[in-house]
Amino acid sequence: MTDAPISSSSPDAIPQFPRELALRVMPMPADANHNGDVFGGWIMAQVDIAGSVLPARLSRGRVATVAVKEFLFKQPVSIGDLLSFYVQVTRVGRTSITVQVEVIAERNPVDPHVVKVTEAQLTYVAIDNEGQPRPFKLVG
Repeated sequence: MTDAPISSSSPDAIPQFPRELALRVMPMPADANHNGDVFGGWIMAQVDIAGSVLPARLSRGRVATVAVKEFLFKQPVSIGDLLSFYVQVTRVGRTSITVQVEVIAERNPVDPHVVKVTEAQLTYVAIDNEGQPRPFKLVG
């Protein structure tokens, strides 16, 4: 199977996967610089963790990050923001899965508002116990 966008237009199509919450976390002071802005590297690490949850569950095994196609920081993240990481499968290949990760911040508990702060596209490969690629088998 070659990588193909997920679609339901043919009888052999890969099933649609809904967007789902994979991680929720609040950055702490150690995750920020002296201005209170959270380090981009910390956010990238959290996106990688969140992005791997669904591929690991669907493949019932280990996965490894093999590519990051796009990473957009749309808004700064501050201490006290509650971050929600939403993941959706966009492609499934023979040994790999590509996911879109969106990071939403809930800000200011006194006057709450929600804003998209980051989005990224990552590809994971299913691996065996020796770290070698293994065929990806979709399980529900």
